[in-house]
Amino acid sequence: MQSQAFFGADSAVHAQLMKYFDRQAVTVHAAVNDQAGPSNPAVNAMHRLRALPDVHVRPTSFGPTIHGASRADRLRRAVGGASLLPSMAALAAYVRRNNIKIIHGTEKPRDALYGVLLGKLTGARSVVHMHVGYGDWQARTVKWALGQADAVVAISSFVADSIAEAGYDRSKIHVVHNALDVGEWDPSIDGSSVRAELGVAADAPVVGIVSRLFKWKGHAQLVQAMATVRQSLPEARLVIVGEDDPRADPGSGSFREQLEAQAAQLGLADRVSFTGFRTDVARLMASFDVFAHPSWEEPFGMVFLEAGAMERPVVCWASGGAPEVIVDGETGLLVERGSISGLANALVSLLRDPALRVRMGKAGRLRAETVFSPQAACAAMLDAYRATLAHGSAEHSWQRVADSR
Repeated sequence: MQSQAFFGADSAVHAQLMKYFDRQAVTVHAAVNDQAGPSNPAVNAMHRLRALPDVHVRPTSFGPTIHGASRADRLRRAVGGASLLPSMAALAAYVRRNNIKIIHGTEKPRDALYGVLLGKLTGARSVVHMHVGYGDWQARTVKWALGQADAVVAISSFVADSIAEAGYDRSKIHVVHNALDVGEWDPSIDGSSVRAELGVAADAPVVGIVSRLFKWKGHAQLVQAMATVRQSLPEARLVIVGEDDPRADPGSGSFREQLEAQAAQLGLADRVSFTGFRTDVARLMASFDVFAHPSWEEPFGMVFLEAGAMERPVVCWASGGAPEVIVDGETGLLVERGSISGLANALVSLLRDPALRVRMGKAGRLRAETVFSPQAACAAMLDAYRATLAHGSAEHSWQRVADSR
């Protein structure tokens, strides 16, 4: 279920599953928001999902987006109105007609709510796919859906633990790690043109981060650590790739401007480059010697896999889902969360040791190819589906409860 017209990072995870599912085991249907959506086809859900082979796309009226709406408006739009009821009734009929057994959506409020309601109305099992750790900030509809869903899929054990610790039934929670198609990432790409573009010397040690500019992604701590790195490696450079997120630090203005001011205060103004939003991420990573992303409690970290696929060692906090992706001392270095000195020391040790970087980069590529392949993710998801379908169903749907009276 894709209730958003926007094709985001979570949509990409679901689309990858749709693409790689064994069609002998799974027939894929996608209910997609029928509103026009973004003009850029790369982030238009209808365009992206229609491009997938052997996927039955059903345009569905989920109503206008709730992104950016007030809390009251989000709830009102999620619950819907007169126009939503016939749309949901028609979708329920589609589910029955096609004998759909699993309704799979994200933790987005409408996905979660509609998926659970459709399951109860049709007898299909509902699955809520959690791409973030559980928090009290989540919408009431999501909290309700997590308790009512037949299964919850978490993208990491870290996320699964956060859901269970909130009081939800652990037996219904399945861990299915995200995956990466490494064929789309070529580590042999020459990054010299990027260095030339940014005015970085061919032999300068370069640390890079790719992420929207958001307070909890660790940019400020990385800039701070680079001041220490520069004491040992005066020519070291930091490349920050990503656009300014207006939600980064509410009420404090542009986060990029804060980072630029921090770099200037630390005497790093000429050693930190900001590229803004870029689509050529592989080329940029090819110009890095080390990928650093000290994000605070990252739920999983697809970018860790991308860096590994580009054969770049990763430095990050030992928190969130990162330790499930990065093997400390093998594919990168895990640092005690919040330790600026530890972060700086890890960066210096890698920047000074080209052989170690190559060894870790090769191991990261191999780990992405094997442990986190799309085929492995599809197999794990299929196991979760089968376990959900096998689970007792005496009180599964309102229909069956009514019939038993």
